[in-house]
Amino acid sequence: MAAHTLRHGGVVAYPTEAVYGIGCDPLDETAVRRLLRLKQRPVSKGLILIAAEYSQLRCFITEPTPGQLSTLEQSWPGAITWLIPARPETPDWLRGSHQTIAVRVTAHPVAAALCRRFGGPIVSTSANLSGHPPARTALAVHRYFQNRRVHIIHGRVGPNKNPTEIRSLADGKLMRSA
Repeated sequence: MAAHTLRHGGVVAYPTEAVYGIGCDPLDETAVRRLLRLKQRPVSKGLILIAAEYSQLRCFITEPTPGQLSTLEQSWPGAITWLIPARPETPDWLRGSHQTIAVRVTAHPVAAALCRRFGGPIVSTSANLSGHPPARTALAVHRYFQNRRVHIIHGRVGPNKNPTEIRSLADGKLMRSA
């Protein structure tokens, strides 16, 4: 049902490593803009894509060097999101005002299963209104987005206390701590 929702322009909320995420089909501009309106988040910030495996992300990112690929393989699946230079054709509604895109191979079994069923990566941003605490339960997601046609997958979030850390693949610099 959730993969069907994604394929038809809908928004889905699902548990991740630390919080509930909210996502959609990254190539459906209408769905992405609806998600941004729901969150009250500006497009300029950019979004994270999660995937079940690295191969699902390749059409959005430039090919990493062998050393960078090794770094990714050592950290995924896992709770590290990497900023990687985006391919020129990667839509700006995903990159925002950046030349990079934030990507992660998720370690959460529910989020990974959703990506597998959908057949590719999905947008993944915390399920909350911008500036508010991220939802950690399905009930909290419902409270944020009630009557807004968000399909909620019930499940437990992972053990992490904070959303994933974000690092630059170019130099390993920490951009957001976990």
